[in-house]
Amino acid sequence: MQRWFAERLRGRLTGTLPRTPSRSAFEVVAADIAAPRGRADQCRVTWVGHSTCLLQVGGVNILTDPVWSEHSFPVQGIGPRRIVPAAVPFDALPPLDLVLLSHNHYDHFDTTTIRDLVRRHPSARWACALGVSPALVDLGVSATTEFDWWERRVIPTPGGAITVTATPAQHFSGRTPFDRDATLWCGFAVQVGAWRVLFVGDTGLHPEFGQIAAACGPFDVALVPVGAYEPRWFMRPVHMNPEEALDAFDALAPNGHRCAFVPIHWGTFRLTDEPMDEPPRRVREGWRSRGRAADDLWVLRHGETRVASKP
Repeated sequence: MQRWFAERLRGRLTGTLPRTPSRSAFEVVAADIAAPRGRADQCRVTWVGHSTCLLQVGGVNILTDPVWSEHSFPVQGIGPRRIVPAAVPFDALPPLDLVLLSHNHYDHFDTTTIRDLVRRHPSARWACALGVSPALVDLGVSATTEFDWWERRVIPTPGGAITVTATPAQHFSGRTPFDRDATLWCGFAVQVGAWRVLFVGDTGLHPEFGQIAAACGPFDVALVPVGAYEPRWFMRPVHMNPEEALDAFDALAPNGHRCAFVPIHWGTFRLTDEPMDEPPRRVREGWRSRGRAADDLWVLRHGETRVASKP
């Protein structure tokens, strides 16, 4: 951290550190949310921002790593501030069946948002990694299920049964200097009817993506983090850059399998040192060079909804 802060200071003094963009730098569009639920033959993905997505898949409503607060920090008013406000108003959320929490970092586990969700969606179930549920219970969550890597459970929800598998990730956890790695981190594979969706969580590139595909696929949609990767000497173990994210996707959707790739974890909070508009550019360039179907790359604008259908 000391080396990184010193490099950032030099970058500011020399003008080589990319500037934080204005709040108008990224387009925000109105979400196309199915109320109260989507159709069984559809999978709708709405990007709220960062790693927060609303998945309306097979008739159930799933929310990933919900963060609506202005700052990603223990105290509001300081710390990383949203470049783009949460693109879906809280009141516009449909009845939630399941909330997925990949780990307990502040840009993924937001206490204010969790309390609000508990009040407004009391019947929602919550899935989290090992050790995270006590913090959820303290915030008022009554129905939590903890998962170890590769653990698979069927979770009954108001909208129907959801098969959930926790998938490995290469990351870390902690909310204070005193609880580093005291809880687990993971991704989640969910199956609803004929649909299979993967929420990768937060991770560096690791060798388990092929095994995830073999155990939980074939996937219809994969939500994969592509941002917060510079400087590489520091971030490589815990955050993929766009090219590594595409390598991971090649393992998740091998042999030309058609699967929608949704880049997340970019363009919302300024956490690291790459230009904030760089991740989608590099993803598009890498996608073209790999010869995959253009329709399978879903680079969403904040608030945008994309829909896949099954016959």
